[in-house]
Amino acid sequence: MENQGIVRNIISIKKPSAQPGFLGPDHTARAVVYDEFAYSDPFILLMDDFLDKKDDAPVGGPHPHAGFETVSLLLEGEIGDETHMMKQGDFQVMTAGSGIVHTETIEGRSRMRLLQMWLNLPKADRWTTPRVQDLAFENAPSAEKNGVKTVLYSGSFAGLHSPVKNYVPLIVADIRLQPGASLAESLSASYNAFLYVIEGDVAVGDDGKVLNINQIGWLNRGATGESSELVVVAGAGGARVVLYAGEPQNDSIVSHGPFIADDQEEIKGLYSDFRHGKMRHVSTLSDGQRFNY
Repeated sequence: MENQGIVRNIISIKKPSAQPGFLGPDHTARAVVYDEFAYSDPFILLMDDFLDKKDDAPVGGPHPHAGFETVSLLLEGEIGDETHMMKQGDFQVMTAGSGIVHTETIEGRSRMRLLQMWLNLPKADRWTTPRVQDLAFENAPSAEKNGVKTVLYSGSFAGLHSPVKNYVPLIVADIRLQPGASLAESLSASYNAFLYVIEGDVAVGDDGKVLNINQIGWLNRGATGESSELVVVAGAGGARVVLYAGEPQNDSIVSHGPFIADDQEEIKGLYSDFRHGKMRHVSTLSDGQRFNY
């Protein structure tokens, strides 16, 4: 590969523990990225939620967001509201921007696993008009070669290009590797990037550091304008990893409850707007604010 720049190596490995979730005894949550924004920019948090609901009582409900985007990848099951139901393998980016209310209600017995990220918005776009983008699994760009299947949900990677529009340059790719298979692809060196192992184990980089199931491996970075190469080799049992890579925005943020802002006064204003009914429900968005791919 010409001008491959740096090789991405693992500089930090974490294994988030499964904690009781807010939806009751059948819900567990792993905080894959949490409370480390100075290090994880532009990723504010990433939760790995698993629900195996065995009764018919509804859980969840409507709640607001503002100042960031939710980036959701459904690994298993179904989840959604009256405007859109996500199925296994579907992807959604909800730009909360100036403020939006959405409903995540699960009625009846259900089994689902959801990766949901809070992605920072550039300071200039923090209060942008809300929008929702849905990319169905069957329409997500994908490629399979040499025992590696890549499904791309956001950005450009491995010769694939997603139709999803981004305020912050973002790559989200679901990568499945057969036993012993390897991937070597270019990646912008300035992107903050990590791998989250869903199944199996992989060796990463030119030093071959191993990541096991449920571990997150943060990768080293280079300078803006440089290229880098991501090298991943599956272990004997094969592997499935999700790659997240995004351009840091280098702006400090204030986080409180469901809101992200630049200062505390803005947080107060968002709570006031929500209490006074100034945030519209996602179901009321116009066609120009909804994108289905």
